Amino acid sequence: MTNLLNPFVGSWSYRSLYNDPDLSVDFDKLELGRGTLAIAQDARGVLTGTIGGPGWQLTLHGGFGFGTSEPARFRGSGVIGGEEWIYDYLAMVVPVWPNSTNSLQVPALVGSVTRVIAHSGSTPGSISPAGVVGSFYAALQG
Repeated sequence: MTNLLNPFVGSWSYRSLYNDPDLSVDFDKLELGRGTLAIAQDARGVLTGTIGGPGWQLTLHGGFGFGTSEPARFRGSGVIGGEEWIYDYLAMVVPVWPNSTNSLQVPALVGSVTRVIAHSGSTPGSISPAGVVGSFYAALQG
């Protein structure tokens, strides 16, 4: 169940994809990232938490609008393999559909992510360039 005062708070299964319009590209080639998105709120109302997976974790800092139609914006930053990584996120809560039920609709976030600065890629010698924008979704765990 999501937090009624801040629907972004929780632990989410996160997946991001490259925004490639070519339908002939295999779906598994579109993966940009995956991990656990853990969102909390501090006493001042600031969005905090982490996002990460095997071999990487970023610390989150940002804010959110009140109400389910308002977005959250946050930055994930950290040092991975000796390099600084910075990503910016914009997330929206998927609204509850009137024709669904709690057992059929898992609370979810959808949004956009951009790489703020370049860092080394997953293939030795490659670079993951700044400015790449992808889409993501995250399903509430538990």
